[in-house]
Amino acid sequence: MGCLVMVTILQVCLIISAAAAGPRKMARLVPAMYVFGDSTLDVGNNNYLPGPNVPRANTPLNGVDFPGGARATGRFSNGYHVADFIAIKLGLKESPPAYLSLAPRPSDLLLSALATGVSYASAGAGILDSTNAGNNIPLSKQVRYMESTKAAMEARVGKAAARLLLSRSFFLFSVGSNDISVFAAAPGDVAALYASLISGYSTAITDLYGMGARKFGIVNVGLLGCVPAARALSATGACNDGLNQLSAGFNDKLRSLMAGLAARLPGLDYSLADNYNLSQVTFANPAASGYVNIDSACCGSGRMGADSDCLPNSTTCADHDRFVFWDRGHPSQRAGELSAAAYLDGAAGFTAPISFDQLARKDLAI
Repeated sequence: MGCLVMVTILQVCLIISAAAAGPRKMARLVPAMYVFGDSTLDVGNNNYLPGPNVPRANTPLNGVDFPGGARATGRFSNGYHVADFIAIKLGLKESPPAYLSLAPRPSDLLLSALATGVSYASAGAGILDSTNAGNNIPLSKQVRYMESTKAAMEARVGKAAARLLLSRSFFLFSVGSNDISVFAAAPGDVAALYASLISGYSTAITDLYGMGARKFGIVNVGLLGCVPAARALSATGACNDGLNQLSAGFNDKLRSLMAGLAARLPGLDYSLADNYNLSQVTFANPAASGYVNIDSACCGSGRMGADSDCLPNSTTCADHDRFVFWDRGHPSQRAGELSAAAYLDGAAGFTAPISFDQLARKDLAI
């Protein structure tokens, strides 16, 4: 078991106590972070999935600005993404590692789960199992992986210690974009779509709550109609208003869901990050955030850089930090950093009812 022998119930409690003491005594605000969602949070899970149609970011030029040296890490970014910056602000080194990178070594998975957390996020994943089926880890399966991780944690440190750690940890979500995009390609009953998505989201949150999770940081769906891939379909390069309206409608339902769950599940607390509104504010005044381009991909090909993914032979912009989008569908490292700062600080009302920082510091009942 190696250094895993060192992990005891006492150590778990000491980690939690130190985190709760605040930044003056210890920078870490939470004992661990567990991540669920899609490509905006994926740190390489899809690298371990078989099949030619699995979306992966495991080749250059992805990772060209990765801290510590250029390397493609499975992140759809030129470096870090929003999950990394959220983790850093919570006192972790970066986003916790990908579940599938750890799963072949149970002792490493257990150590990560107890010491820093695990990321289950998967590019292309949706709330619905049918979204891009067979080419990702859907949300329901991500939750099942967490359930098996929890069982291993309980076997090692006991149910009480595992539950205590989970109750103090940060559960980060960003999912729904792929479901909406797939639906938009073959429209149907919008009300039925929302009902299915909210039901699946509710099940995931409720199941994790049953495992002991109490702190949920939820990032809503952004302006899907304004990513380069969507803009490039317009002769004028305009946003797809219909796609944005679908996103906004889902976000309204998500807001109601979280308020209802918090009222119904004792001890559950959450912060809902408004990626949609943050994008609107950024696009209205890009210069305020240091951007010179809000509509094209920094790395890609063709019109608006949206004809292909970011590939080794792609063209890149001169200054990666001055583009909102790294590729045709994903934010740049700089955009991820600014988003995380807004969510943690709650600046300009980009989170509700509290900020990610306030959520992390909140002492919730088990």
